[in-house]
Amino acid sequence: MTKSDTPDIIYTIVDEAPELASASLLPIIRSFAGKADISVETRNISVAGRILAAFPEYLTEDQRIADDLAGLGELVKTPEANVIKLPNISASMPQLNAAIKELQDKGYAVPSYPVDPQSDEEKEAQKRYDAIKGSAVNPVLREGNSDRRSAKAVKEYAKANPHSMGDWAADSKTHVAAMDGDDFYANEKSTTITAAQAGGAKIVFTAEDGTETVLKSGLKYLEGEIVDGTFLSAAALKAFVKKEIASMEPGVLFSVHLKATMMKVSDPIIFGYFVAGYLEDFIAKHGDKLNELGFNPNQGLGDLEAKIAGNAELEADYKAAMAAKPAMYMVNSDKGITNLHVSSDVIIDASMPAVIRAGGIGWGPDGKAAPTKCCIPDNCYAGVYDETINFFKQNGKLDVTTCGAVSNVGLMAQKAEEYGSHPTTFEIAAKGTVRIVLDNGDVIIEHAVEAGDIWRSCTAKKEPILDWIKLGINRTKATGLAAFWLDANRAHDAELIKYVEPALKEAGIEIPIMAPREATRFTLENMVQGKDVVTITGNVLRDYLTDLFPILELGTSAKMLSIVSLMQGGGLFETGAGGTAPKHVQQVIEESHLRWDSLGEFCALGESFNFLAGKGNAKAGVLGAAVEVATQKVLENDKSPKGRVGQIDNRGSHYYFAKYWAEALAAQTEDAELAAAFAPVAADLAAKEDAILAEIAEVDGKPGDMGGYYLLDAVKVAAIMRPSATLNAIIG
Repeated sequence: MTKSDTPDIIYTIVDEAPELASASLLPIIRSFAGKADISVETRNISVAGRILAAFPEYLTEDQRIADDLAGLGELVKTPEANVIKLPNISASMPQLNAAIKELQDKGYAVPSYPVDPQSDEEKEAQKRYDAIKGSAVNPVLREGNSDRRSAKAVKEYAKANPHSMGDWAADSKTHVAAMDGDDFYANEKSTTITAAQAGGAKIVFTAEDGTETVLKSGLKYLEGEIVDGTFLSAAALKAFVKKEIASMEPGVLFSVHLKATMMKVSDPIIFGYFVAGYLEDFIAKHGDKLNELGFNPNQGLGDLEAKIAGNAELEADYKAAMAAKPAMYMVNSDKGITNLHVSSDVIIDASMPAVIRAGGIGWGPDGKAAPTKCCIPDNCYAGVYDETINFFKQNGKLDVTTCGAVSNVGLMAQKAEEYGSHPTTFEIAAKGTVRIVLDNGDVIIEHAVEAGDIWRSCTAKKEPILDWIKLGINRTKATGLAAFWLDANRAHDAELIKYVEPALKEAGIEIPIMAPREATRFTLENMVQGKDVVTITGNVLRDYLTDLFPILELGTSAKMLSIVSLMQGGGLFETGAGGTAPKHVQQVIEESHLRWDSLGEFCALGESFNFLAGKGNAKAGVLGAAVEVATQKVLENDKSPKGRVGQIDNRGSHYYFAKYWAEALAAQTEDAELAAAFAPVAADLAAKEDAILAEIAEVDGKPGDMGGYYLLDAVKVAAIMRPSATLNAIIG
């Protein structure tokens, strides 16, 4: 893609609630941008889009689509990139299979996912699908590090209009449980590649009898790149699960919090150990029959229930087995959906903040709130949530009307750290040794492993690390208070510290370096005093903290400003988290009411226009400034979506955003041409407000047919999301 054919702005096609919202908002954006001769194009990074792009030879000519993710992956390496990225599904296996079935039912002859591939064709299909599931999009697009913070208007609105917070009791039984050892933290080894070591490498497994298997070949390491290897013991994990189930107190719910979407190899396996632990007696009694049915604990209780449906004996024994175990944290108690139904239903960065915000409670199978045991096996991150819970037990709930803002600078460029580990994560088949062997013969990492252990390797390149440190220093200077969240006792972090310390010294600035648990306490103590704090972290903590603190401060993480300054000069503007998107879609299906808040999209849009202005487009700067005015007015006038039919929803919020945006453009004096172009638009939108809102209200409360879940019918979606003929006529 060359500069001449690169659109000014690219807006991504994604999934679920954000994509439904785009059906309403994107026409407004295109209409307004078009008056300034700014082009806005879309690229499809949805699950369905990625599947169709991966299997062109299975499709008819008119069904084939371009591989937009690959194209964007190249674009973000250029100065011309200006991408607004909405949250997409990081598909778990259940989600991937559901998307495949929907496409097949609609006449797309893509292959089913081969669980046990035999032929070369099946092996190739599995390889392509494995590249789609989990965190397939973000590592491709994130060619820069993350700067994520709340916009000033958003923060001030949250302080003036505080969201609900649950009360904390000092003697709350809610707590975090982590493994005693033999986890990814304890077993991690790390090294920095020297000039003599740079080049090719492979990962080799050697069985006890000396048989060697190359787990991964063709690796390339650069000088200065940090390379990690670690494993989680299957035996230790199994013992941990058994111990935690057995230690449950009456009145406490059991839960596990993982990220099976992003950590698409390791965490579904870990999830499966919890499912198997809960069903230990049931599996012992019916193991042969369950094998015949193809039951895999990694697929969750939902898959099991579907497989045994209609078998009275299995259903009765399953019900009895579940009743004999402690009550479980529920995803939806009304529908009987437990924490262990689907691995992607309980995502740690959304689920843990929800428990903490509520005052340390989850919802049990009886529909009542209760304290919760939160199992987070790996000690790399469990301490953050444990310390947060301890802090609120000691200090009570957060006062959102006075607390400071917590922002984040995250190391994520070029597949940094664990989120780039998917191609190098393996469930070990037998007892033996795993080694990383360089082409020069050096063995840089070696582990003795047992059958079932989960072994992984990941890297962080020198250039992204130095860029991250520089960004952290700049944000600290702008904000005043910060810390690097690095644990000197963790192997990977110790290597990072070797880069951080001299960089800080050279910059002449002192920024404390703290292990995550201590940094959590430091951040919370300053936050409650009204001070703004920058958290400077690695990739996973970037993900976790940019949900934890915003959900506590703002009530949601969807309202954050997320700027990725791409290392080659382009810009990537992310619009917030999509963890609640499935629930929003369900409401649309039931009553055509979308409560998704597009505030994140508004913030990203303003930054995208500002970025374009920085490249010399003065009209973009005018549009961007007006977006900021409109966003603030949406907040000030309480025009954000509400949850119930009859209240304003996403469509109404978009109308007001368009109205305020047009009014700001008509009123500004920097560009007379734009002011003249938008004066009649602003007048029309204001004069016809009642008609527009009445037309939106006509469909609110009625069942919504989207024509699919993963592959939507554009006409049917437009009927739901653009029901106002009056607004459509004004916008075009």
